[in-house]
Formats: sequence, structure tokens, C-alpha cells
Amino acid sequence: MLLALVGCAGSGRPDPTPLQPLEPKVTGRQVWNEDIGKISFPLAVSVNGGVFTVADDSGLVLALQAETGKEIWRAEVGDKLSAGVGSDGRFTSVVTRNNQLVTLQAGKVAWRKALPSRVVTAPLVAGERVFVVAVDRSVHAFDALDGRKLWTYQRPSDALNLASPSVLMPFKDTLVVGQGAKLAGLDPLVGSMRWEATLASPRGTNEVERLADVVGPAARVRDTLCARSYQAAVACVNAERGSTIWTRNAGGITGVGADDQMVIGVDATDRVSAWKISDGTPAWTVESLLYRSLSAPLVIGKAAVVGDVKGMVHWFARDTGEAVLRLPTDGSAIKSVPVASGLTLLVVTSDGGLYAFRPQ
Repeated sequence: MLLALVGCAGSGRPDPTPLQPLEPKVTGRQVWNEDIGKISFPLAVSVNGGVFTVADDSGLVLALQAETGKEIWRAEVGDKLSAGVGSDGRFTSVVTRNNQLVTLQAGKVAWRKALPSRVVTAPLVAGERVFVVAVDRSVHAFDALDGRKLWTYQRPSDALNLASPSVLMPFKDTLVVGQGAKLAGLDPLVGSMRWEATLASPRGTNEVERLADVVGPAARVRDTLCARSYQAAVACVNAERGSTIWTRNAGGITGVGADDQMVIGVDATDRVSAWKISDGTPAWTVESLLYRSLSAPLVIGKAAVVGDVKGMVHWFARDTGEAVLRLPTDGSAIKSVPVASGLTLLVVTSDGGLYAFRPQ
């Protein structure tokens, strides 16, 4: 029997830490705002060729110009969603709560396929293929043109798996996917394994305590991929060789951001920490946002950006952790990991607010 857990706060979680006054060290402003329906699933915003593609609970999928917010197309899937959005700019895929993989082209539904297991990780669309990783860790590949099933990769599953977004991303000609506490590199043409790298060693006296599944998003910097193992570790691997470069014990339930200098992560109490990407040496820690249910971070320029449960977006200096900017949205929780297209940064709130910011 497969049981699933969602990494979320319990009822005994302390109140969010009140925000202290902040004198901005950099300038930035909201450049556009749009609205869609409410969002309760783990939305991943797709970024391709200057276009943001988003979706809401009801099955509305919307493509917008990143620079202006102008609508390019919208589509109604016709069912509530559990995962999305994956897009390569031509094909766009989401997964419904009834385990249907739905792929659109130019805002029209192209095909639907039934999936055998629940999915909470956004599909990956690449190389005219659509890839899906399910909660039971099975990986499925479909032809993006007609939905034809190409292959399935399935390894023995544990008694308890984590129902939280995993890692599913391309690296050159390799498909990288989370498999328990490991990252696996698969051949995207046939689904065979090329390499496997361990992020953490599960510990504990029961199945819940031993949960150490890889959680997304992961961050790629050239040949290095950095990711988090649920409540266990942050680690970086060489994706060319499939070898672990370093791993550090670090509790947390969300993915990480990185650039060529730092890896940034948020732990289970919303402490923000940075490690040097070269060797994992701790660089700084910030405790000013404890219990504010932070998003996974985005590292952009020389800043790390996170959103919180009250709809605030926070910028920290990448090298020091100093708070440099704070901007509001609609007051509801930031639901998506911040994403960027060029200089435009987008966050999406649980009430369906799309807020685009740009530095000045």
C-alpha cells in the first residue's frame, strides 16, 4: 500500500515572525499584475522565450508576455489540476486531479492520457517529449505530438513516499529525476539509467522519520546540480559524471536556488541559509523570517528572492544575506517559486494574483 505525505506545517506552528522596518538598499517596482483563479496545488510557472505560462485550480492555463503581461492565449482544461505547468514554448502540459496528462498546443487541447498514479510534480516538455514523474516515483515518457506512450521507468518503491514536488529536469541529453534520496540520470530516449547520485542517507526509527525524498526545485549551474533531500540534506552533484560533490545536513521541505557562487535554501523553520557552491562551506544564515512559510528561493543577479505566507516578496544580498528590498502583493501566500525572464520576476499568490517586478 502506498501512503503519501505532504510537507506542511502542523497546527502547533508558531505565528509568523513580524516584519521589521526595512530601508531598501536597491530599488524595484511592480510592472504589471494579472489575476487567475485560486491556487492550492504546487504550481510551477513555466518560462520560455519571454513567455510565462501559469495555471489555476480550475484548469485555466494562461500564457503571458513576460515583459508586459499581455495575454498570448488561454485554455480551459475542463478539470481541476494537481500539477503544472510544463512547457517548451510549443507544447504545454498539466496533470489533473483525475490523473489525466493534458497537453496543449497554441492554447488548444492536443491530447489526453490517463496516468496510473497521482502526480504533483509539473511535467517536463523537452525534445518533443512529455515526461512525468508520479508520487510512486515512476517516470513516464510520451510523444508530445500525439501522446503515444514511449516508455516507463519503475524501480521498487518504499512503503511510504513523499507527495511533494520532486526534481524533473533536463541536463544536456540526460533526464534528471528524483528517486527517493537520490538523483537519477536517465536516457530520455529509452528510459534506461545512466547514473545515480545519493544526496542523503535516510535515518530514523520508522518510515516517516526515514523519508528523505528529493524535493524540487533543483538548481543547475553549468555541470553542477544542487538539490535538497527532504528534512535531511542539501547537496550538489556533478551531472556529467553522476557523482556527489558535497552534501551538508540541513532540514527543510522545499528546493533550493543557486548561481555560480552560492546555494540558497530555506529550512523547516524558515531560516534562510547559504552555502558556497564549490564545497558546501556555510556562508550565512538569516533568521528574520522565521515561521513565515517561505517559498523556495530564486537566485537572480546578486540577490536571493523568496515569497512568504503574507504575500510579501523579500530580496537578500546573495553574498551576505542582508535584506535589501521588500515588496507586497495581495496579502495571500506566495504559491509559486519566484521565476524570472530577463529582468522581469514573477510570483503567483494562492488567491491567483500574478505579480511581475523589475529592478530599477
